Amino acid sequence: MAAIKQLPAVTRSGTGKGAARSVRREGRVPAVIYGGGMKPEPISVDFRDVNKLIYAGHFLTTIFELDVDGRRERVLPRDYQLDVVTDWPVHVDFLRLTPGSRVRIGVPVHVENREASPGLKKGGTVNLVLHTVEVFAPADNIPESITIDLTGLDFVDSVHVSNLKLPEGCRPVPAKTDLTVVTIVPPTVMAEEPAAAAAAPAAAAPAAAAAPAKAEAKAAAPAAAAKPAAKK
Repeated sequence: MAAIKQLPAVTRSGTGKGAARSVRREGRVPAVIYGGGMKPEPISVDFRDVNKLIYAGHFLTTIFELDVDGRRERVLPRDYQLDVVTDWPVHVDFLRLTPGSRVRIGVPVHVENREASPGLKKGGTVNLVLHTVEVFAPADNIPESITIDLTGLDFVDSVHVSNLKLPEGCRPVPAKTDLTVVTIVPPTVMAEEPAAAAAAPAAAAPAAAAAPAKAEAKAAAPAAAAKPAAKK
């Protein structure tokens, strides 16, 4: 199950642009908790906390436990807005996670057993086509990651979404095609460049040999012109 992070929050009474600006002047970010069959609840979170979390990455795939005035709410960030000038967070939407519910979420993809891949041993590289895979997962058991075993994979071998071993209770989001997640790419050999480099010295050798002959011919021409004609 994905790790759960703690985030303190407080309720806010006012809504609308004026109330939101007031909250931001206090160094906080207005937010809302929705879902779970309950009405939306306006809250606010500390600006420094949420700004750090957003730019640390994976914010929208991290489960948080909000401490709202002493009450615990397990949530998943669904959206956030940034200021168009400063890129600072100005609003966050949290989805309330209730037992038995399911959520659509992108789960990060990791690979293991690189040393057991014949393709990598021969100089190939891992091409991670999808860094995350969209799945439907239980709200109370969201996986932290999906791991792909590279054992036995050779050049041009690939792993598709249908080949993944998903955690219990998870299923992939339907797509029009069976998406490729990982492939093993062979090394790129630049054979033409060494051949061209070898041809250059060979072509230069005849030219270098011809240069002295041309110089001697030029030197001999004035001498022949200066020699007087023989008398009859």
